[in-house]
Amino acid sequence: MAKVKESFLKLTLRFALVFFIFFTIIKIIIKLFTTGSFNQLQQAYFGSATWLPFLTQVVVASLLYGLFMAGYYKFFKNK
Repeated sequence: MAKVKESFLKLTLRFALVFFIFFTIIKIIIKLFTTGSFNQLQQAYFGSATWLPFLTQVVVASLLYGLFMAGYYKFFKNK
């Protein structure tokens, strides 16, 4: 079976999307346990002034992870 070469962008987006989902779930679960209530979680991450920093942090971390992992798989692992 021939190995299909995926584009760097497609690999980056795939890794970033998976990381985005897991990272968001883990951050929410940790905050829920540290604050102890759903209302405090909602204020900390989804309030009117806090949802944009939360989303920005998760998106930037996901893209950096996606770039790193795609670079690793595309340029180092397959050599």
